[in-house]
Amino acid sequence: MVTPRGLGSLLLLLLLLTSGQEKPTELPRNTCLGSNNIDKYDILNLNDKASCFTKCRQWGSDSCNVENLQRYWLNFEAHLVKEGLMEKVNMPFLKALVQNLSTNTAEDLYFSLKPSQIPRQVMKDEDKPPDRVRLPKSFFRSLPGNRSEVRLAVTILDIGSGTLFKGPHLGLGDGSSVLNNHLVGLSVGQMRVTKLAEPLEIVFSHQCPPPNMTLTCVFWDVTKGPTGDWASEGCSTEVVPEGTMCCCDHLTFFALLLRPTLDQSTVHILTRISQAGCGVSMIFLAFTTILYAVLRLSRQRFRSEDAPKIHVALGGSLFLLNLAFLVNVGSGSKGSDAACWARGAVFHYFLLCAFTWMGLEAFHLYLLAIRVFNTYFGHYFLKLSLVGWGLPALIVIGTGSANSYGLYTIRDRENRTSLELCWFREGTAMYALYITVHGYFLITFLFGMVVLALVAWKIFTLSGATAVKERGQNRKKVLTILGLSSLVGVTWGLAIFTPLGLSTVYIFALFNSLQGVFICCWFTILYLPSQSTTVSSSTARLDQAHSASQE
Repeated sequence: MVTPRGLGSLLLLLLLLTSGQEKPTELPRNTCLGSNNIDKYDILNLNDKASCFTKCRQWGSDSCNVENLQRYWLNFEAHLVKEGLMEKVNMPFLKALVQNLSTNTAEDLYFSLKPSQIPRQVMKDEDKPPDRVRLPKSFFRSLPGNRSEVRLAVTILDIGSGTLFKGPHLGLGDGSSVLNNHLVGLSVGQMRVTKLAEPLEIVFSHQCPPPNMTLTCVFWDVTKGPTGDWASEGCSTEVVPEGTMCCCDHLTFFALLLRPTLDQSTVHILTRISQAGCGVSMIFLAFTTILYAVLRLSRQRFRSEDAPKIHVALGGSLFLLNLAFLVNVGSGSKGSDAACWARGAVFHYFLLCAFTWMGLEAFHLYLLAIRVFNTYFGHYFLKLSLVGWGLPALIVIGTGSANSYGLYTIRDRENRTSLELCWFREGTAMYALYITVHGYFLITFLFGMVVLALVAWKIFTLSGATAVKERGQNRKKVLTILGLSSLVGVTWGLAIFTPLGLSTVYIFALFNSLQGVFICCWFTILYLPSQSTTVSSSTARLDQAHSASQE
């Protein structure tokens, strides 16, 4: 008979034995690390890996291993050809055809590549589809070994908008992308096919690209960098009525890259225009500073006015920006990594200083013409200077601590280097570029445009109702608005129109590099002794009244 105490001891022993046999809790599986089931191609694993096309959206993410995931998809065609289990694959992100072909064919073979359908062989009596691949009859005779039959795999892969198969050069923020995010893969058996005597042809149908963009045929080169990259060696690009035809002498994954049209000659011309404009602007900005010093010594009242100080501060920031640009472009990739880092940081700093002082010009204009009353600020110009020179310094320190500066390369349609300068390094540093340059400029530019629009409205409506009509008054108003436009950086806004075509790029480079000339003209008209007869006398009087309120 088992006593209650003996029964309790037995239950306790069973519990201990059971707890000792418990399996450890498994951690959640992260599919996008690519370390699990890297060689499994069942439906479940294919869907899991395909989810990473949208999940992996940021370079360097700890939750995604781009190299493993790309290797998984690159090996998929080899798996199809080797296993021979599936002749067709039809999934939302993947269409594939595996077919045995005779090497004794006497004619070229065509296959349809419509992204929404499984690839299929096109018969002789059919019309050629707009998306297609042509394998010349000589292709099969050039294959190694004496085989009567080979197994061909044709794959269409939708890589989505994430970082997979994008490479480091599609994150430059210049609009480059894989056209429609579609890749076309070709493989034959377990053979590495290269240097074909007669290239194969792949036709991608598409609408006309934007006028300042170009399409380039590329293939995925696994030997480039740690994760691979797009390359164009062995491929040529031809324009056909349906779209673009790629002629390549090897088999792998192919795609069309959409890139800005900035070839070496275009970049060279734009660089020369910018250098000439910056040089001229520096001369005029230096003259502006000298004129300010002379007027400050000769006019007692001039010393207390804030507007000329702000104009000169803006001119000084532009002078230093132009100087940093000339040094940066002239130096290129010369020097050590540390020197390149320093040149990129200095160029970034003075660019932000110029943007900031344009914003401060708009702020001062707002106080003069819009707010008018209750505009007293103690140590007004000192506070503006702290913002104008100090805020950019804080941003550059933060950006530099993230090691964002380095060599920046502009490439042409053949992936050749057109220009190298020290700026933001390629890769994840592009996010810092978007925030600290594009975003910062957009804020200051929009603020300046709003203030300028309000001032223009006030000049053309209120002054017309109160002022005595003078001959040519409207012309003076227009010239006044143009002068104020140079202070708030309207010429920088021309960058918004550069996607319209190459001509707008030239216009932006010319007018923006001459901003210093426009500022000098405005300063001269505004403050020379003949100011009472100029278009800007009202602006000068407004600033004198504002300066008097600061005293």
